[in-house]
Amino acid sequence: ESPSRCRSAMTSISDLPEDVLVELLSLLPARDLLRACRLVCSQWRYVVDLTTLWKRKCQREGFHTHGLDRSICDWKTFYMLCNLKRNLIKNPCAEESFRHWKLDNNEGDRWRIEELPGPLGREMPDPKVHKYFVTSFGLCLKSQLITLKNEGYWNELMDEKRPEIVIRDWYAARFDCGCRYEITVRLLSEDYIVLEEFHPEPVVIEQWSDAMWREISHTFHNYPAGVRYIWFQHGGQDTQFWAGWYGIRVTNSSITIGPWTL
Repeated sequence: ESPSRCRSAMTSISDLPEDVLVELLSLLPARDLLRACRLVCSQWRYVVDLTTLWKRKCQREGFHTHGLDRSICDWKTFYMLCNLKRNLIKNPCAEESFRHWKLDNNEGDRWRIEELPGPLGREMPDPKVHKYFVTSFGLCLKSQLITLKNEGYWNELMDEKRPEIVIRDWYAARFDCGCRYEITVRLLSEDYIVLEEFHPEPVVIEQWSDAMWREISHTFHNYPAGVRYIWFQHGGQDTQFWAGWYGIRVTNSSITIGPWTL
């Protein structure tokens, strides 16, 4: 067969069978698929919108686990959320001093960073955590404001899919002093109006406690449309008004957004 006949038999990539095109396009980053490939022609738009393409991408990147198939109705969104999923709190374990944190209240002998386990303290269950933030005898609160669009979570995704927002924080007392821990997390609109809030009663830990690290967690779901920011604040103080750093210890805070199936 002559080379010219071969060329005419396969004139363009559009002549590829659909399953081959799905396989090829599934190798590309999601951003390129949605911003470029989808605009090429009606056939490519059809293929980029296929459930099989996004399911293939999930399988390829390890997001797909058996038994989930029936519970996933939108594989494209599932892929996007898996791909974006990470801790949105920056510097959660004090490795960069107080970088990224706003010190809202810094009273008594002020916030400080100590190495685990710290004086009369315990190690964390997670061996990757090496430091914590510690409060004093005056109120110490610190916060971060997460701008969702900057983290890759576009408005329609938050408004239409309303993926779960999971908050976690770890706190501990030292053995010889009582202290108080508090946390407030707010889902905010474009105009910083509070759409939903997690603000449990402060936890008071008595003197001579076990000094164990404890996790607190909360999941926001079915929240109102319009969430554009997440505001996270935590801290506390000691309850015995001792000079130094005898107050609550906090570390390993996290905010993650992901599909409910994960």
